[in-house]
Amino acid sequence: MDFTAVVVWLLAAVLLLLLARASIRIVRQYEQGVLFRLGRVIGVRMPGLRFIVPVIDRIQLVSLRIVTMPIQSQGIITQDNVSVDISAVAYYRVIDAVKSVVAIENVAAAINQIAQTTLRKVVGRHSLDQTLSETEHINSDIREILDALTLEWGVEVTLVELKDIQLPDSMKRAMARQAEAEREKRAKIIAAEGESIAAVALGEASDMMMAHPLALQLRNLQSLVEIAVDKNSTVVFPAPLMSTIGELSAFLARENQAAEAAGHPRPDAPAAGAPTPAPAPAVAPAAASTRDTPPKVA
Repeated sequence: MDFTAVVVWLLAAVLLLLLARASIRIVRQYEQGVLFRLGRVIGVRMPGLRFIVPVIDRIQLVSLRIVTMPIQSQGIITQDNVSVDISAVAYYRVIDAVKSVVAIENVAAAINQIAQTTLRKVVGRHSLDQTLSETEHINSDIREILDALTLEWGVEVTLVELKDIQLPDSMKRAMARQAEAEREKRAKIIAAEGESIAAVALGEASDMMMAHPLALQLRNLQSLVEIAVDKNSTVVFPAPLMSTIGELSAFLARENQAAEAAGHPRPDAPAAGAPTPAPAPAVAPAAASTRDTPPKVA
């Protein structure tokens, strides 16, 4: 075999290797391949080892994984004329590989731009309080609008979330004062409710003590015990104690009268055969002074 034949065989082997390299494509598990033949779409190639016709065919790989797309901060004026800066994040995935390649040139850039304009439009329809408290509703509205637009591109928007809301410093101070006033209002309402409940309980307790006078005496004794815990040298008797003693004396007198009516001697009555104490001498009233008597007029 001469040198020319060797060169021809080498060139043929290299050409075959190049053709094999150009005709073999590997589609990964999370991708789909859109096959173009002479510029026309002839089908979708699933994951695996795929062969194409060199020069005539071209395969474009499309990822089917969920893409995280940050939406940069937007200066938005709310419905109540408050300027806020809001950033968000969107999640989308390709569900139709052919549409994502044929219907639009750059699907990622298109979704990013439409997401920014939709964010401004949706937030602009809400007041500041609604924007801060109804974020889930705003997220749902943005996702529905984006999903309706991107379905024509073979893309499904799965989730949109507001990430950061920046307020002006003056608005932050005003909201802090509002929150403080709201907490003070709740504290005063709770204190008033507590006073009302305590007044009802004290009224019921006073009614109970009026029905049972000894209960007030026991309560006073408990107060004295609580005072004595501090080892004070001065004992303070509550003012109601004297009236309680009077009521206790009246109670004992009623008990004695009831015992006499039943035929039982009083505890303080003298026993039978005991000498009866002499009655106390009567004291005559002092005569009125004549000097104090006004003169009679004839």
